[in-house]
Parts: sequence; C-alpha cells; structure tokens
Amino acid sequence: MVDLDRRPVVAVAGGGFCGGFFAAELAAKAPGPVRIIVIEPREALGAGVAYSAADPAHRINVPAARMTLFPDEPADFDRWVRAGDVLRDDPAAQWEDGALYPQRQVFGRYVGALIAARAAARPGISIEHVRGQAVAAAPRGEGFSITLNSGASLAADMLVLAVSHPPPRAPALIAALGDIPAVIANPWAPGALDRLDPDAKILIIGTGLTMADMVATLDRRGHRGQVVAFSRRGQLSRGHAFAAVPFQHFANAAPPNSLRALTRQIRGFIAAQAAQGQPWQPVFDDVRANAGPLWRALSLTDRRRFLRHLRPFWDSHRYRVAPQVERAVQNWRAAGQLTVLAASLRGISRQGDGVEALLHRRMTPPDTVLRITADAVIVTTGPAHGGVVESNPLLADLASRGLLHADPLGLGLAVDPAGRVLGADGNANPTLLVAGPLAREQYGELMGMPQVATQPSALAAEVSSQLAQKFALAG
Repeated sequence: MVDLDRRPVVAVAGGGFCGGFFAAELAAKAPGPVRIIVIEPREALGAGVAYSAADPAHRINVPAARMTLFPDEPADFDRWVRAGDVLRDDPAAQWEDGALYPQRQVFGRYVGALIAARAAARPGISIEHVRGQAVAAAPRGEGFSITLNSGASLAADMLVLAVSHPPPRAPALIAALGDIPAVIANPWAPGALDRLDPDAKILIIGTGLTMADMVATLDRRGHRGQVVAFSRRGQLSRGHAFAAVPFQHFANAAPPNSLRALTRQIRGFIAAQAAQGQPWQPVFDDVRANAGPLWRALSLTDRRRFLRHLRPFWDSHRYRVAPQVERAVQNWRAAGQLTVLAASLRGISRQGDGVEALLHRRMTPPDTVLRITADAVIVTTGPAHGGVVESNPLLADLASRGLLHADPLGLGLAVDPAGRVLGADGNANPTLLVAGPLAREQYGELMGMPQVATQPSALAAEVSSQLAQKFALAG
C-alpha cells in the first residue's frame, strides 16, 4: 500500500512547455510514488508564452511531422493533429506540399493532453497544478520552502526551475522615453497590438521571427499603414526547403576544436550542397541536431566570439518561419508596405503622439542618418536572457542566497552538464535544477524543437535517478 502522505515532492516553478513536459516525463520515469507540483499562473499546463498564443496567424515554425517530443515517435504530433478537428477548423494549416503548420495554441493543447494522460497513468504518482507564481525559495533541510505570490508556501524535496522566457528588453534609447502609448515594449502581452490604428505607420525593432509574427498579425487584421523593420544586419528568418535530401556528418565525426574550423566546415558543406543542386537547410539541421557536442568542444572565448559575431546569422537560418507567415512577409515587401533595413538606432524622441527615430544604415558614412517618423514602435528583439536573474523574483531570491548565478555568456543560468544549478561557490546542487532554455549555456541549442524537448526529458531521468537513491523508491 502506498502512503501518499509520505511521497517525495518535486516542485516545478513554471508550467509552460518545458515545465509541463518535464512533469509528464517525470511521471513516466519516476521509480516510485512521487508528488509533482507544478506552479504556473496560467489556466493550462504545457503551453506557456509560446503555445498559448491565441492569434490564429501565429503558427508553429516547423512542419508538425518534425515537431517531435519523442525520438522513437517522430510523427506523433502530426498524427494527433490529423486525427482531430484541426484541419476542419483551420484548413490553412495545411501547406501546398501537404505539410501541416497548425496554430501554436494547438501544440499547447497537445502537450496539455499528454500531461493529463501521464498524470492518470500510474497509481501513487500525481501532477498537481498550483495556480500562482513562485517568488522565493528558502533552503529547508535538504529541500526548499517555496513562497508563492499569494503568500502561501509549500515544501519540496527538489525544485526544478522552468521559469518563462524574460520579456524583451527595450534598447536604452527606447526605455528613456518612458511608458508612452507609442511604444509597445512587449508584443506578447495580451492585446498589445489592439490599440494600433489600421493606417498607423509602425517602426519595428528587430527583423527575426517575432517581427514576422507581428507582420502576420497585422496582415490578418487588414493593416494598411507602412511598416519599417530594422536590425543591425537586417537578417530575416529564412524559410524551409521542401523535399530536401537529409544531410548527416556531425553525428559520426569528432567536433572541430575551434569556431574558425567549424565555420569553415559548415561553409564547405553548404557549397558542396549547392554544387549538387541541394539547399543549405539540411546542413543547418545536422548542426542543430548535434549542437551540444559541437558547442562543448568550443572554448569560452570561441563561444563569446560566436555570440558576438555569428549568432544573428545562425538565428536567421536556424529558426525558420512557417510558410504561411513567410508569404505574408514576402507579399508585404513586394507591395512596398514593409521595408527591411540593416541599421542601428542613433536616437529617438517623442513627436506628437508618435516618435521620430534616427537610424544609421549599415555601410553608410558614420555621420549620415535616416529620419523616420512613426505612430508606434514595436520591440521584437527577443527575450532578454542576460537580465533573467534580476527580472524574475524567484531567481533573484535564490541568487541573493548564493544558490545560483547567471552563466558567463549571459544566456541563462550556470548549470552543470546534468542540469544541476551551480551555486556561488561553483558547486552543483542536486536538489536545484533547470529545465529548458535557461540551461542553454551548457548545451548551446535549447530554443527550438526537438532539442528543447530533449533536455527536460533527460532532466527527468536525472531526477528519477536521484529519487531512487535518496528515497529508495520502488514502483
């Protein structure tokens, strides 16, 4: 007979995709009875910021057949979509080649269904959803006493940090304007674009996936005004290669020991692909699939060099855009409604109810500026991971206790290869772990599928092993 009151407790701070999927994997892998408590303010587990998006213009960025959570069942999500009512309700989800790109909220529902099924599958193992936000965690014996924003507290033997991406950080010149209606600093906030007039002229800072999503939203709403998007290099997210032949090299080869050598290899493979009439995308897919070993083979200096010089190019080729969204961007550019610039912001000031921005275009004389007046500015520069500790009350509290710190590259938190958090003394804490992108300094690639699913799954195996040793659990 299982004594449910004496089960070990694993608390998960954050119930978006990574926290929810970790909980589901732990429920399947745990060696015996355990309570899994997921602290998440949203109504549903498994969706988070990315997959709770209600805008029908926002779609998954890879085909459903590749949006895999399980390497041995690569088409599970695709089958789930086709078996339901998704295509009836959203026929545009099916692209011209037959591949499915459903709305992102559909994937959130899929993950939620998985969590519910795992929670009910094994006696003595529960997944409990506590609505709220963890704001502090004090050591209690070998575990933690966790304080919620409601003032309530709960005890846990282990704490897994699966906190959400931090919001974008507006450039200093934008932040200096203060909180004014013309600036949309967080485009993912509910109703962020609702106040925009259909004829408004819009300036978008950033040219990646979020910019493309904003254009898709504006296109769906029938926006008529001009839009100017800029970033330092003006790189747009690339599209998919259809019916491309898979490429494989890095899985069976020793990783290059320098960034220069790795870059030279990738360029050589892309050139060879082109000579054979094949696209570049499969080469990047192979690099992505083996990003962990490749990243760990680089020195800290080379990692910094990559982030400083090559990351924009990697991001624009690695994080591809759904074809429906790509077409909206292409149509707007062809019609002259969207202008994309390689430029940097030199200054910005209020101009009536709008703004006037001064841009310096790349490859032009230093003293030349382009003046742009706009009714609104949208910041699409992506999550501000470099300030995640300060921006999240739970992480700030743990940092004040010396239990964690930011990684040296500003990508998230310092962790060891097993996902255990490194304290101020440099030692790994076996009861404090990270699931998801905040561990990416160790892995190099934890922002897109399937890598972002692989790490929480591996972490669930690590936690299961620790539970077996610490509590002598048996099924």
